[in-house]
Amino acid sequence: MKQHFTSALSQAFGRFASKKHSPSAQKIINRSYVRMKGLDMGEFESSESYPTLNALFTRKFLVMRPFSDDPQAMISPCDSLITECGTIENDLALQIKGMSYSVDEVLGGHISKGSKEAVHDGVFANFYLSPRDYHRYHAPIDMKVLKAVHIPGKLYPVNIPSLNKRVNLFIENERVVMECLSREGKRFFLILVGALNVGKMEVSFEPCIQTNQDTSSSVHSYSDLWLSKGEDFGCFHMGSTIVILCEKGMIDLNIEAAQNVRFGQTIAEVNV
Repeated sequence: MKQHFTSALSQAFGRFASKKHSPSAQKIINRSYVRMKGLDMGEFESSESYPTLNALFTRKFLVMRPFSDDPQAMISPCDSLITECGTIENDLALQIKGMSYSVDEVLGGHISKGSKEAVHDGVFANFYLSPRDYHRYHAPIDMKVLKAVHIPGKLYPVNIPSLNKRVNLFIENERVVMECLSREGKRFFLILVGALNVGKMEVSFEPCIQTNQDTSSSVHSYSDLWLSKGEDFGCFHMGSTIVILCEKGMIDLNIEAAQNVRFGQTIAEVNV
């Protein structure tokens, strides 16, 4: 597919965000970003210590934030706003109230029909990460990764106004679809959705995935790849969204739309 104008804009901003300016200029840029976006830096190095704006944006914790070690507790993979969550009606989930998207379409052509049908009538949650949020993502449970599919696409914004305006936003935007199993053998998907500005999604266990660069899909399969609950497996470069799709009966959610959640917070109970 040809590169969309949103990808070109994002690459241009990415070059600025990745540039090392003079120490004095970088301090001003970083401090200004923290102040403008209202970042809480209490769990991180001071803003002046990051050599680029992108390094500030993809910052890591000084000390890992605690989370429940109960194997039945599913934790939030990120700091975010829950834009929608609930039951998948056949293969339809809510993008935003009153606007649905097809689960089959968002998963794309490289996921089998049987795997798609496994999450029909299941449970979904959409996590929107604003520019002020911590932008690394973590495994919500102990999970076996079966497949990671990179699907190139557009990089429209994924904020609330854009969700309300653009039908099928998650289907049009670039994404990485991870097909996974819980320790109980239940199937679920983690979908990383790209967005405007930089538009890069890192997947630490699969460096071959190069988002907002490659313009053709790629499929990566694994036989014995496990991530432990809470494990950091990459980050968004600037704002974006994570979608979780779980098969029917796998989890009971304890969150609701318009709720802010933090990485490590218990968001569901995993049924045995």
